[in-house]
Amino acid sequence: MTRAGWSISSVLLFVAALGLMREGYESQPLMALEPSESAGWVTDGLGRAVAIPQPPQRIISIFASNTELLCAIGAGPHIVGIEEKTRFPPDILDRPLVGGRLGFSVEHIAELAPDLVVMTTARHAADQLLRPLSAIGVPVVILRHQTIEQVFTNLDLLGQATHRREEAARCIEQLRLRLGMVTNRIAGQPRPRCYFETGSAGSAGFMTAGQDTYTLDALHLAGGVSIFPDRVSGLPVSGEAVFLADPEVILVCGDAAAATALMARPGWQHLRAVRQGRVYPIPRALTLIPGPRIIEGVEQLAAILHPQ
Repeated sequence: MTRAGWSISSVLLFVAALGLMREGYESQPLMALEPSESAGWVTDGLGRAVAIPQPPQRIISIFASNTELLCAIGAGPHIVGIEEKTRFPPDILDRPLVGGRLGFSVEHIAELAPDLVVMTTARHAADQLLRPLSAIGVPVVILRHQTIEQVFTNLDLLGQATHRREEAARCIEQLRLRLGMVTNRIAGQPRPRCYFETGSAGSAGFMTAGQDTYTLDALHLAGGVSIFPDRVSGLPVSGEAVFLADPEVILVCGDAAAATALMARPGWQHLRAVRQGRVYPIPRALTLIPGPRIIEGVEQLAAILHPQ
């Protein structure tokens, strides 16, 4: 056996896969996989059939949300690699890093000898990793996360992929119960018009929760409505647009300092929400990461919007 338990044939396949990539292999279609009754199969977020016949023992989790999902169903001890933006849970942060903002290292992933890699399509991770990892026989499960409902779908999918269906089912049940309690508590309450700022685009304006996103989902489930309900995700809004809408409540992803800085912007003191003291920070980790903790984000938003 070679380093990290890989066979000579696996290493040769890996080298060949890298060579194929450099020759433009990524432009060729992947061969379709046919499910078989003798192996465990899951269908991932892209509709790909992925064979995972045995419970994975060495999982690489790319993106913070996927790590949180895996840990929520008890698969954390089997995670052997994470990306640099992972911050939770704390006991997972000592695992080797396989990439981050500047990209991902196929070589480093291969050295860790994973028997499952979990990723999303964000930051071109799937474009960089899917083909070479598939070429050396590493199962890759890709998740999608546009809505909060997909958080539950992803928990179920990872429960299948890690052979932890019962743990996933219990986690989903508990999260749905908490969400149902919020729904019942705010039933019949008026929905305040909110400006939900998720970041700054510099001189281009400000980022806000866009349509078809889990962040806007969280606002709706918490009993609020966005002043920009049809805003395309990723496009900034101007300060003038916020003034014209004059929201009843302003929510800022960040800490108290972020809320204070927003209120100090020139002219923003004239907004109704600022005058009435209805500007609130909300932790970024609870609204911008599509993992189980987003339910806690919904709970905190509901407490802000409907304190009664």
